[in-house]
Amino acid sequence: MTSNKPTEWGGGSEAELAPVMRLIDFALVYAALWLPTYARDKAWDENSWAAATIAAVVFVVIAQSLRLYESPRGAGLKPQLVRLWAGWFIGVVPVLLFLVFISKRSEEYSRMVISSWFVLAPFFISVWRTASTLGLRELRTHGYNTRGAAIIGMTALGEQLALQVQAVPSLGLQVYGFYDDRAEERCHPIPESLGTYAGSLKDAVDAAKTGEIDLIYIAFPLRAEPRISELLRELSDTTASVYLAADFFVFDLLHARWGALGGVPTVSLHETPFYGVDGWLKRIEDMVLGTLILMIIAIPMLIIGICVKLTSPGPAVFRQRRYGLNGEVIHVLKFRSMTVTEDGSDIKQAIEGDARVTPLGAFLRRTNLDELPQFLNVIEGTMSIVGPRPHAVAHNELYRKKIRGYMLRHKVKPGITGWAQVNGWRGETDTLEKMEKRVEHDLDYISNWSLLWDLQIIFMTVFGAGSRRNAY
Repeated sequence: MTSNKPTEWGGGSEAELAPVMRLIDFALVYAALWLPTYARDKAWDENSWAAATIAAVVFVVIAQSLRLYESPRGAGLKPQLVRLWAGWFIGVVPVLLFLVFISKRSEEYSRMVISSWFVLAPFFISVWRTASTLGLRELRTHGYNTRGAAIIGMTALGEQLALQVQAVPSLGLQVYGFYDDRAEERCHPIPESLGTYAGSLKDAVDAAKTGEIDLIYIAFPLRAEPRISELLRELSDTTASVYLAADFFVFDLLHARWGALGGVPTVSLHETPFYGVDGWLKRIEDMVLGTLILMIIAIPMLIIGICVKLTSPGPAVFRQRRYGLNGEVIHVLKFRSMTVTEDGSDIKQAIEGDARVTPLGAFLRRTNLDELPQFLNVIEGTMSIVGPRPHAVAHNELYRKKIRGYMLRHKVKPGITGWAQVNGWRGETDTLEKMEKRVEHDLDYISNWSLLWDLQIIFMTVFGAGSRRNAY
């Protein structure tokens, strides 16, 4: 095993870069307004100063909440840019428009200048973020700004850590080796290409004391708590950064997040992704898009309602009980597409050629138009545009007993459309496997939610073929 220490160009200074990043973002917001102001030969007056300052302050606050100033080591560029643009257009722009509206000073601003500014600001910041992120990655790939890492524990988890370090050079990490006290036959076999055995736990502590290693990942299983505690006690006499890579992957995690209860650290195993900033981003998305869509579909909804009423007896719109967020019962609106409006303890799913479906109802169901009244549920706050489709209460009670993790889909608001639906997992679930696939897609959405993914699902709902498959 080699003991050459990685080049510490800018070593542990990543946290110190945060103020610099905030300052540059602040300046770029000003620059983005100044440029169109100068290009349009407008005066840079107190209104310009006020608008730029408010926007810069709001953006920096939102960016901090969106974790855009955390260490970029290992952070993906795409998620950064998505959060950046979402924070600007869903956070900053509405605040500015609201302030201009209530102050009745909109005539004092050039529409062309402001429109250009709204696009240039996130563009400038995106270019800067992209350049700095890619620049650091390139430096780390060539051995600069890297840190030496030791993995304590020749375990499957330790191998996974080494694989990540090797697969992503831009992390700027180099594995010195593996340390373990156990006999060879008790250790997990580690390929030499990932690292070699470097010594006992005492050797690791000694190497940390001499500065040979400055970053340590403990990869013991959770049941080894006594050994971990003793090791941490000894490493507290060093300046090495120590991380516990706990094997939480043995559990079925749903948007795991670290937290604390008083002074006790905790990790959530089943949690909603719409917590804090992400929660209000999701709500703003629903309100903005929901309002715009309702404005567009208001007249078509009126026409559909009249047609439903004229073509078959019964109400044009009916309400059906479904489970919503946290399993609470909500009333979902739908255009009536059948000759019945069932909402009891025994609801038969629609099947191909179902005699209960009216001719108009078959068209509405195939094109998803029967779901349009649910945009009123979205504005009300009981549903989202994108999320797991709500099932009838009777179906929930049936499948929660048969499918593990079924009720976890209720950690978020139900949606008008969802990841399962655009992949064709909708309609009749005449086998347990079909419902399992639907739940699998729902939980995948909850675990990996992003604003960009929501927009992709909406696009696939309108233009994709999967969302109309199995629609009876």
